[in-house]
Amino acid sequence: MEGLLNCIPWVHVAACIMVTWIRLLRLAKDSLCCFLILTQISGAFEIRAAQSGHLTFDSSLEVTGKISGYRGIWFDLGQRSAYGSKYSGGLGTYTAKHCPTAIYSKQTHKTFFVYGGTTHQEERRLLAMVGFFDHSTGMVCQPTVVHDKQKVNDPHDNPSLSIDSEGYLWVFISGRARHRPGFKYRSTEPYEIDAFEQISEEEFTYPQPWWIPGQGVLHLFTKYTQGRELYWNRSQYGLGWTNEQKLAGMGGHYQISRCIGSRVITAFNYHPKGNVDKRTNLYFLETSNQGESWQTVDQRKVTPPLTQTDHMALVKDYEADSRLVYLKDITLDGKGNPVILYITSDHHEPGPHLRNREWTIAQWDGHEWNLTKITHAWHNYDMGSLYIEPDQTWRLIAPIGPGPQRYGTGGEMAIWIRPAEKRQWSHFRNLTEESPRNHGYARRPVNAHPDFYAFWADGNPDRLTPSFLYFTNKNGTGLWKLPYTMSHELEKPIRQY
Repeated sequence: MEGLLNCIPWVHVAACIMVTWIRLLRLAKDSLCCFLILTQISGAFEIRAAQSGHLTFDSSLEVTGKISGYRGIWFDLGQRSAYGSKYSGGLGTYTAKHCPTAIYSKQTHKTFFVYGGTTHQEERRLLAMVGFFDHSTGMVCQPTVVHDKQKVNDPHDNPSLSIDSEGYLWVFISGRARHRPGFKYRSTEPYEIDAFEQISEEEFTYPQPWWIPGQGVLHLFTKYTQGRELYWNRSQYGLGWTNEQKLAGMGGHYQISRCIGSRVITAFNYHPKGNVDKRTNLYFLETSNQGESWQTVDQRKVTPPLTQTDHMALVKDYEADSRLVYLKDITLDGKGNPVILYITSDHHEPGPHLRNREWTIAQWDGHEWNLTKITHAWHNYDMGSLYIEPDQTWRLIAPIGPGPQRYGTGGEMAIWIRPAEKRQWSHFRNLTEESPRNHGYARRPVNAHPDFYAFWADGNPDRLTPSFLYFTNKNGTGLWKLPYTMSHELEKPIRQY
């Protein structure tokens, strides 16, 4: 009997391989896919099924299966100054350059989400995690480990999420620089998270996969070639990919992006001489054909890669004002014009400086870019999400209030509102108050459902603490904490108010 039980995992893996080959054959509609299938059958394709079950965590073994609770990763970059670390704390939903991180599925009435997790409150071992909130039952599932980064504790390696036209979940797990690879995984069943198969191991950082109806997936990402340079490639089914192409290379960039309909819009800064602590300027580009062509906001065609800082894609020359640019979010207004959210700052270090940091909006009005200041920001790495709703209410969910660790990353979460056709922002509601730990990196799900409108993590930037995950509804009338420890496969989130 014991021998039979020991064989069960191998039977499961063999079944996963057989099912995967069948799916791949079904998708093999071009010679590139056929070649990939032959390569996989020959043994080069590694199946890594995250099997259900609870394991004792051994630091020398790979962690797979379910984790009995939502435990966010804590991290400290280690670059310290008079006011603490450059950034640190609960960074399970970090960075702004990892997107999407959550998607609401109308087909299942669930919000699926990914985050950087860990095994235990005293651990800093990074796990790429996926979970869901079931809107029909009001419950969350025990999250699944998609990939164990093992000796890595850095949330730069956090995952991003996409869902294809057949309902398969794709998890793109970031690498770091040129010494840690990125990974692409796909769920073995549509709209299920119990098991994932590894599709590839590649060089990419800050993954931004956008599945475009009727076209396929466009992947925007970063490679550390000559600084942090921007690239893209595309695929019809996620298996065979075009050659990567460089989008921008001015010494380095960070970018954010969004897909609305067939349009993929992106905003990025640039790093003078490759120095990320000097990040400045603001640029905008878009494509409506999966990167076949790119254009500026006023529809002028561009030929990538961008290499000149005074390019016609420039939104604002902040370098001339000795101002730094920290990108947060991007979307379209009711007229289809792009709107960019970011923080401007005098210095890369935390703490007060000569001029205040400012939450800032850049909005194209059809003729020019209009810049609007929302309010002052406490930290360069405070991150929030911008919503432009059907009635043209603008909503910002972000750590705008000062937190208990005043000069650390994050703060108290709040909602700020800009009514339709007005430019004046005002405080609407506090989401958290008198918290023991700072809250940070509020993320907007794709097709966000009003009951799960933003999610984020908390953590003390000054010392290692447990990091909890939270979500709120559209109007901020409820706040829920995801259970840190779960006794059952499905449990209710813990309502805070």
